[in-house]
Amino acid sequence: MLQETLAYEVLSVVEEIPAGKVATYGQIARLIGRPRNARLVGRILRGAEQYGSYPCHRVVNHAGRLAPGWPEQAALLAAEGVFLNQRGCVDLARDQWDC
Repeated sequence: MLQETLAYEVLSVVEEIPAGKVATYGQIARLIGRPRNARLVGRILRGAEQYGSYPCHRVVNHAGRLAPGWPEQAALLAAEGVFLNQRGCVDLARDQWDC
């Protein structure tokens, strides 16, 4: 029950990230009042499809790196105008969501 409640808290924040912007796992953790639980956010997003359709591709790590093992994420972000540098990381100074 607690895990499901947390999942909906995380996913409600993810749902608010506008197209063309990204948020970090830590940023989402802070927004739900759990600033030390960035990894929990990642675990929830890994299973997000069981709760519905959410723009999880808009979430990256603190350095702008994309989720490992999800090559489609780069294409989804690029289609929204998010800039990826030569290493395939998001320029957070340019594209991070200012919530």
